[in-house]
Amino acid sequence: MSQQHFWNEKFEREEFFYGKKPNAFIESCKNYFDRSKKFLCLGEGEGRNAIFFAKKGFDVTALDASNIGLKKLEEFAKFEGVHVLTKCVDLNEWQPSKKYGSIVASYLHMHKDERPDLFKKIEDTLEKDGYFVGEFFSTKQLNYNSGGPKAVDFLYAVEDFTSFFENCRKVSVEEVITHLDEGLGHQGEASVIRVVLQKK
Repeated sequence: MSQQHFWNEKFEREEFFYGKKPNAFIESCKNYFDRSKKFLCLGEGEGRNAIFFAKKGFDVTALDASNIGLKKLEEFAKFEGVHVLTKCVDLNEWQPSKKYGSIVASYLHMHKDERPDLFKKIEDTLEKDGYFVGEFFSTKQLNYNSGGPKAVDFLYAVEDFTSFFENCRKVSVEEVITHLDEGLGHQGEASVIRVVLQKK
């Protein structure tokens, strides 16, 4: 099954699968981000993070494999009176052409064999002193029923981030237990990895 087909099945319902509120951890990191620099949301789906930052005055671009998710994002942005540039692309096929001062991602379903290439793209795309902030399900999430992939190869370990991003300062990379309240898709106790990296 393609990424587009997988995510279109989740997003084709009328309600927003992960809700309209931004990811709580990414929101808590908002002081890291620079409004004068371009802002990129990876695997952004229906737009909850993108809309939040657009409303804060950021110049936001959102990438996702789901054309249905991005259509909902665009309607959400119109309703909120903001603009988000969208691009429908599988992150494995993404070819960055711009630099961004801030990059965020929440719960990317990326196979472990595909991560090195994506991580290199993220690092190369960040401007000097820019931040990459994300929250990802850890391998221990298999013990919980709050959402996320059920295959370990799509879950993350702290070492996934500490072993890569050689040109970034590891501001914070930690595995924590949290309580998720994100629409239908993420509800309840969860094991996540929270990442804050700064380009050197």
